Amino acid sequence: MMMTMEYHNPVLLKESVDGLNIKPDGIYVDVTFGGGGHSKEILSRLGPDGKLFAFDQDEDALANALDDERFVLINENFRFIKRFLRFYGVKSVDGILGDLGVSSHQFDVAERGFSTRFDADLDMRMSQKNDLNANKVVNEYDEANLKRVFLDYGELKNAAVLARTIVDAREAQPIKTTDELKEVLAKHLPERVKNKILAQIYQAIRIEVNQEMDVLKEFLEQSLEILSPEGRLSVISYHSLEDRLVKRFMKNGMFDGEPERDFFGNFSVPFKTVGKLIIPGNEEIKVNNRARSAKLRIAEKK
Repeated sequence: MMMTMEYHNPVLLKESVDGLNIKPDGIYVDVTFGGGGHSKEILSRLGPDGKLFAFDQDEDALANALDDERFVLINENFRFIKRFLRFYGVKSVDGILGDLGVSSHQFDVAERGFSTRFDADLDMRMSQKNDLNANKVVNEYDEANLKRVFLDYGELKNAAVLARTIVDAREAQPIKTTDELKEVLAKHLPERVKNKILAQIYQAIRIEVNQEMDVLKEFLEQSLEILSPEGRLSVISYHSLEDRLVKRFMKNGMFDGEPERDFFGNFSVPFKTVGKLIIPGNEEIKVNNRARSAKLRIAEKK
């Protein structure tokens, strides 16, 4: 029998599910199941004919599967949302919820290598089926690629210096653990901003390992395809790179450039945004520190 994994409280629970404007007989998708908090809330608002599909690529999340005939948990990356919904005969849905970023559980399990708090093997894979891990990024990427990762995904001004330092250090011996990585980069981590810079370095490597930006783009594009007219997209992001993509896509239906204009010169866009940006209140942040950087955006397909 599988043991239930301990996950922390879901972020912006009521607000993100409210954003879906749930119909009791509708079909909904929670693409980041985790501990099942958002899924439970969605199910509580569905009637007997409603249906909820959930995705999570992390095998640990399977221990939290909900015993409800209206619920299906799919152990896959949400970049494949369209393919797996088709497998279940679903071509369109009424709402999709995504709580992006690393789950509290993944941060709290030391051996996964996500947290700056623990020493662990360089891993950082959200799915253990993934071939690429943090060890390969740190030890096998050339200097130019390492610089790209730190610059693009960590927004680190000293990306070139960090890349050169890693390349020099690994010539003597491979960098195998998170503590060894910290040691190699110690001279570039001033005490007053050490934790902030380390978090940016870890974020950059993690995004590269899990292809998070590509996954998010593929997911958003497919969401537009499978949402029914008036279907809702409710997305919580945790850093500026994610939020920028979500904001642009909800506003323009694309990630770069401007949408086409119609015959009358008006922009033709597939979504209308619902309400304003929502961030957690002080009370929620006190209870759940992970919420401090969360941003919720909601859009409705026209």
